Amino acid sequence: MIIKYKAAVVQSGSVFFDKKATVEKALHLCEEAAEAGAKLLVFPESFIPAYPRGLSFGAVVGSRSKEGRALWQKYFEASVSLSKDELKPLRKMAEQLDLHISVGITEQDNATNGTLYCTNVLINDEGEILGMHRKLKPTGTERLIWGEGDGKSLKVYDTKLGKIGALICWENYMPLARMALYEQGVQVYLAPTADARPTWQSTLQHIACEGRCFVLSSNQYMEEKDYPEDLRSLLQDSTDIMCKGGSATYDPMGQLISGPVYNQEQILYSDIDLATCTKGKMDFDVAGHYHRADIFQFSYPKDKL
Repeated sequence: MIIKYKAAVVQSGSVFFDKKATVEKALHLCEEAAEAGAKLLVFPESFIPAYPRGLSFGAVVGSRSKEGRALWQKYFEASVSLSKDELKPLRKMAEQLDLHISVGITEQDNATNGTLYCTNVLINDEGEILGMHRKLKPTGTERLIWGEGDGKSLKVYDTKLGKIGALICWENYMPLARMALYEQGVQVYLAPTADARPTWQSTLQHIACEGRCFVLSSNQYMEEKDYPEDLRSLLQDSTDIMCKGGSATYDPMGQLISGPVYNQEQILYSDIDLATCTKGKMDFDVAGHYHRADIFQFSYPKDKL
């Protein structure tokens, strides 16, 4: 295991609804991060092919429009098929650069050809997909466009960079989902998001303190001009800056290491020292001596993970 290394968090925008071009952009960002010495690179939620902020897909309570269904089909076709190995270029890049990559995608369910998931994929430095996690509970109107994950992917992966796990955006507000990662000994906790509000920083800091783990959060930076011209007229609450970012990294004592960065694209770098996780647990281990399992009962489907 590598105890000390450099991690990178990407704050960047997608090439909206263009899967191939967004993958190409991701490859260039991987090269930039690796050249700076990073061993772990974290992309935002639904980076490929984009988080569809501001689009209603023609839906209101009780009805859906033909135009909205056509737009959703366009989103489906732009999304990523894991069964067709559409992340192969990223897998090859990870092996070539000796880089672990976490990337948020909107994932096609090719079995039904009719469901999308907000999914986070972890690729190791040998180009293998270690695992993928489907968002358990899409937030608000995300529920119209994304299905719910079933919890089987609520895993922490034992890698040469430590124990790495991820929850997506507001899953991080779910105490029991966090506890599932803590019980698996997560050291590097990834929190890709679409939330640019100041309160998100409070959440990241709390998780770092609570889990005595490094917390790496990546968000997109998107401007209205980044959207295809034919979609701009469909945007609800349109502004020049659609998502201002707020990517950041916190250490296991809740201290800010890098960020938050707003209103620009940037790669943030942080030095990781896994020994800090153990040192922090001397006085607080949420899944260990501070758990009080004699009083509180917690379980999740470990046998199905």
